[in-house]
Amino acid sequence: MNAVPYLVAGYIFLIGCYGLATSRHLVHAVGCLTVCQYSTYVLLLAVGYRDGGTAPVFSDVRPGARPLVDPVVQALALADVVVGATVTALLLALVIQVAKRHGTVNPDELSELRG
Repeated sequence: MNAVPYLVAGYIFLIGCYGLATSRHLVHAVGCLTVCQYSTYVLLLAVGYRDGGTAPVFSDVRPGARPLVDPVVQALALADVVVGATVTALLLALVIQVAKRHGTVNPDELSELRG
């Protein structure tokens, strides 16, 4: 078992978290959250990968003759892409509304949101 894809997924996630912690712009923060989301794609690809694996179609091959990739992981990756795009679009729409109402996208200048 190769641990490199898991390390890459963790590294991408940490890069996104670092960018989120140091962000002084809301659009940059949304981009960093998207980078964190990309790490889940790499993680799902690492979980579902089989060396020499093929698509799970059993029309011409007897069961157990060759390794197959997991179709559930492929469905999860597709759902992850759709949810990630939706969340990114929603967050960018919220950033646009903040810019319209407050005139800035710098989180430090949004004093009306402080309690």
